[in-house]
Amino acid sequence: MLMHADGASPPAFSWDHWYASVGGRSISIAEVNEYLKAIHEDQYKRFNGPIAPERHVFATAEEASAAVKSKAKEFGADIVGVCLIEPSDIYRGRSVNESHAIAVGQRMRWTEFQVVPSHASAVECLRIYWTLGETVIQLAAWIRSLGYTCAVEHPIGDSDLLHIPIGLKAGFGELGRHGSIIHPELGPLFRMGSVITSIPMAVDRPIDAGIAAFCDSCKACRIYCPAKAIPDHRNPVAGKDHLGNDRYQIDTGKCFPYFATHNYCSICLPVCVYNHKEWARDFPQPGDPVVATKLFPEVVMHAPPPEATAVPTDTRHQFDRVTSTIEGPKKSKPADE
Repeated sequence: MLMHADGASPPAFSWDHWYASVGGRSISIAEVNEYLKAIHEDQYKRFNGPIAPERHVFATAEEASAAVKSKAKEFGADIVGVCLIEPSDIYRGRSVNESHAIAVGQRMRWTEFQVVPSHASAVECLRIYWTLGETVIQLAAWIRSLGYTCAVEHPIGDSDLLHIPIGLKAGFGELGRHGSIIHPELGPLFRMGSVITSIPMAVDRPIDAGIAAFCDSCKACRIYCPAKAIPDHRNPVAGKDHLGNDRYQIDTGKCFPYFATHNYCSICLPVCVYNHKEWARDFPQPGDPVVATKLFPEVVMHAPPPEATAVPTDTRHQFDRVTSTIEGPKKSKPADE
């Protein structure tokens, strides 16, 4: 089954074009570089492998889904969901041969986001891309051992599918004002990837946990966005979320320059106050040191760099410029860079 992208699908994120728009890559952190090297030079080479000649047949679609979810968690996933792939889930110019997406997510360590942006938070972003990459690679190898074809959709973003729509359909949560999924238990501080396959599986459903309504009244991420890239209101022309709400649309032209010059920013995630920050805690393993943390991070508010305006429109998704009436915090914290 060959499925092509919907005509309205955005192109895959063009990292090279966006970095060129801000004068190139300026962040150089040894640990980050090591993770990037491991992803590109090791993990990418392990996306494919032999498929067992005999196919395991599950008794029911429900049994198949349960087995896949159990294995994904065995390989390190904190959350797992299954959904059908639709043409609108595929990046423009891409195509897939599989029918189902297995979405997997891993929480990020709250202790590394006590100051944002910081070297610690930047390293944690790349660490989770690497560990979650291992999870989807191992899950794909297990699926091939059952005699099924599959493809790895790596969390770092070099994929054929849009991660956000897949995660929403797989029941991971609701779309927040900041453009990331907010999970009822993990909050927004997690990352996701997926494995796509045609194993007949029972699928999950989108959820309505009241998160979208919460985001309509809460503006924490908007207030603490130093680039002023998060909107005050939903955008009627930005499309609908899975609950039928107009989407909040991030101004990437403001967001990316800050992200690319200040340790991958991520301020909007740890300042989220959903569910009274119940998700903002770590789950140490036996023997791990006990680290005292606070529920609200120290936010480093730098003056935003110039907006990115040179990215060709045919290589990026469409977005409106954000003009906000909300003032951010008056006092900036010392830089941790």
